[in-house]
Amino acid sequence: MAVKLNYREYFKEEALPLMWCAGCGNGILLRAITDALADLEIPPHQVVVSTGIGCWGKADDYMTTHAFHGSHGRALAFATGIKLGNPDLHVIALMGDGDALAIGGNHFIHAARRNIDITAIISNNFTYGMTGGQYSPTTPLSYKTTTSPVGVAEPAFDVCGLAEECGANYVARSTVYHVTQLKRFIAAAIQKKGFNVVEAINTCPTHFGRRNIPGDTVEMMKYIKDIGMPRSRFEKLDEEEKNKYLLTGELVNRERPDFLSVYREINPAASESGRGEGK
Repeated sequence: MAVKLNYREYFKEEALPLMWCAGCGNGILLRAITDALADLEIPPHQVVVSTGIGCWGKADDYMTTHAFHGSHGRALAFATGIKLGNPDLHVIALMGDGDALAIGGNHFIHAARRNIDITAIISNNFTYGMTGGQYSPTTPLSYKTTTSPVGVAEPAFDVCGLAEECGANYVARSTVYHVTQLKRFIAAAIQKKGFNVVEAINTCPTHFGRRNIPGDTVEMMKYIKDIGMPRSRFEKLDEEEKNKYLLTGELVNRERPDFLSVYREINPAASESGRGEGK
C-alpha cells in the first residue's frame, strides 16, 4: 500500500528557524501549501514554485520542490516560461501584494487574461514588509504606513475582483486565521486547470500592525478574522459598510480553456510537450 505523503516531504526542516518576524503569518501560509500538496499526493519533483522579492518571496527557501527565485514583480513571467517549457509540472507563483500588483501588476493582468495554467498564491499583508513598511496597492484607505504617516489617500486594489475581471478560472480569498479553509482553497486551485488565484489575508505586526491595530499580534489575528466575511453576511451590508470588510470564500469557479489548450487547438504543429514548430 502506498504511503500517504506528509507536509514534511515538502518542507526543509534543516532551514529552520524561519526568517520571518515573530507573529508573521507566512509560516501558517507555508504550512497550508505543504499540507495541500501532501493531501493531493503530488510528488515534490513535480512542483515548481516561482517567487519574486519580499518577505513572502523567501518562502522557496523552505521548500523541497523545484524553485525559481526571480526578480521583483516577475514571478508570474518566470512561471509562465516554466509552465510552457514543461506543461506537466505543477507551477505555483508565490507573491506578496506589492510583488504581484505593483511592479508585477501587468504580469498578473495578462496571466489571468491568457488563463495560463498557474496557481498564484498572494500573501496580502497590506504593506511592503521587507523594505520598511511602505504602503502597497492593497493598503486600505486612510491606514498609516511609513510612507503615509497620516493615512493612505489612494483606494486599494481588490485582488480577487481584478483576477475575476481579467479572466482567472478560480479565485478565492481566505485568511491565515482560517487555516482549514485556506488549505482547501489552495488544493482546489492547484487541481484546477487555468490561472487560479488564492489571496491569503496575512499579518504584518512589525509594520502594518503596530501603526494601525492597537495591541499585540493576537489583536492583529483578531483583526484579520473579523474583516473577512462570507458572502451570506457580506451581501446584507450596505455599500458603505462593505468597504470595511473583505469578501471571503470561493469567489470564482468557472471553466475556460487554458492558454496551452487554446494554443494547441489553433496551432496543430504544437507538440504534446508544448514546444511547437508551427508559426
